[in-house]
Amino acid sequence: MISKSIALEVLNACLATGGDYAEIYVEQCDTQSVTLENGKVETGGDSQTYGAGIRIYKELQSVFGFTNDLSKGALLSLAEKLSSSFNDERIITVKSIQKVPVKCINPIKSPLNEVSFEDKVTYLKSCYESTKAVSPLLLRIIDQFYNEYVQVEIFAADGSVGKQYQNIEQRGRLIMEAIAVSEDHKIESYFAGPGKYDGWDYFTKTLDYQKEARIIGEKAVMMLSAKECPSGRFPVVITNGWGGVLFHEACGHSLEATATAKGLSVFSNSIGEQIASPLVNAYDDGTIPNEWGSNNIDSEGRVTQKVQLIKDGICTGFLVDQFNARRLKMEPTGCARRQSYRYAPTSRMSNTYIDAGKDNPEDIIKDTKLGIYVANFGGGSVEPTTGEFNFSASEAYIIRDGKIAEPVKGCTLIGTGKEVLMNIDRVGNDLAFGVGYCGSSSGSIPVTVGQPTIRLKEITVGGRGDKLE
Repeated sequence: MISKSIALEVLNACLATGGDYAEIYVEQCDTQSVTLENGKVETGGDSQTYGAGIRIYKELQSVFGFTNDLSKGALLSLAEKLSSSFNDERIITVKSIQKVPVKCINPIKSPLNEVSFEDKVTYLKSCYESTKAVSPLLLRIIDQFYNEYVQVEIFAADGSVGKQYQNIEQRGRLIMEAIAVSEDHKIESYFAGPGKYDGWDYFTKTLDYQKEARIIGEKAVMMLSAKECPSGRFPVVITNGWGGVLFHEACGHSLEATATAKGLSVFSNSIGEQIASPLVNAYDDGTIPNEWGSNNIDSEGRVTQKVQLIKDGICTGFLVDQFNARRLKMEPTGCARRQSYRYAPTSRMSNTYIDAGKDNPEDIIKDTKLGIYVANFGGGSVEPTTGEFNFSASEAYIIRDGKIAEPVKGCTLIGTGKEVLMNIDRVGNDLAFGVGYCGSSSGSIPVTVGQPTIRLKEITVGGRGDKLE
């Protein structure tokens, strides 16, 4: 996207005033999307963005800027503007740039950007028909398919020999939402959004998309008859897969160096200490082939890694990007991520999960006499400094006498990350994953969350319903 000769000039311009590291992140992102509402095409089309972000370090100082003009003049102008933040003598001169081979861990056989618009429309219409057939109470059904093809080139220099990395990211996501309206005008909705760093074969042959489409219709209609959730402190069983978003938000962010390096996390000084039940083993793994949050390299050119965050309840590490590694005096873990060239990268999660335990999920339910079963989460908020959170469940049920009983709505879990981790007393053997987007200082990025079925022996549940009995 830019030549080595231009990159060499720009890197040296960045380092002219005493910087000890410089980086050029060049990106072109091609996206395709199509949206149907009630089986009719609402929007669709292609778009392209491109540009470059430049970053310079000097010890524990960092400056960053971006431009969508990839001409030599524009890049040099940005480099000179950024480097003017420092006023020391040059300590590094980049004499050459060496290309570093990048191993592909996410092979794709049927690229999504080669699938026709018409084929995607046909696919979405099939989803619509599967949802519509569930009930006449489904008055609005939205189906969307979105995919992106991202080409990245990174030039980095912290010595006389610069490094060049090239990478391609390809992801697709099917988004389905069903909205049901009862005869007395109650409204409920249900959402599903399976995604993958993979090709068309996954979405048409591996994913049971028609089943997924039926389920969202069934759940939306079911929630019309749900009663209000009771409030109090109860045992709570949380489903596998997307249930892992609670760990991601309430605990995962607090283990990112973005927070821990500045002492802004409840877990800043926790390495080597017990922060969870001994049943808990947790990882962030950007190397899972074709998983939504995976990548060949991170946004700094480092190979992605599998990082154990918690082992038998003991905190064993953080997610550490290159800049915060300087603060923490730790090695980077290949977790620097950003939404696009417009953002400076920082430590972010990729595929973050609590590992499988030994319990049979059915036994976890049977051994819970009275409590709440959370089958899906909606939105929530977290304060990483304290770990305090509240999360709303979009689908929840009463557990009564060891069985999943009637559905309830308006269920909210309230607590802290430390409380959640320490209160896990059962861990199932049914590890699964769910996908979504995570927003932070470096933008919104694709992430996978995961866990097996788990039980919290007690947590505060918010709701407007009658007493749980």
